[in-house]
Amino acid sequence: MAVPKRKTSLQRKRSRRAHHALGRPHLVPCKNCGTFVRSHRMCPECGWYKDRVVIAPKARSSSAD
Repeated sequence: MAVPKRKTSLQRKRSRRAHHALGRPHLVPCKNCGTFVRSHRMCPECGWYKDRVVIAPKARSSSAD
């Protein structure tokens, strides 16, 4: 079984993991309402995807509780 001969230093470990950070999501405007949505996903505001309604949006209550 392979075993490392020396302990991996923190600098070497952190340098190796420097590219593992998450990037910002790519957002595009919805064709129907203009809300920014992630690509290839349904708009949560109006329910549109690929120029048609996939899910009817829920009615929003305007009461502030």
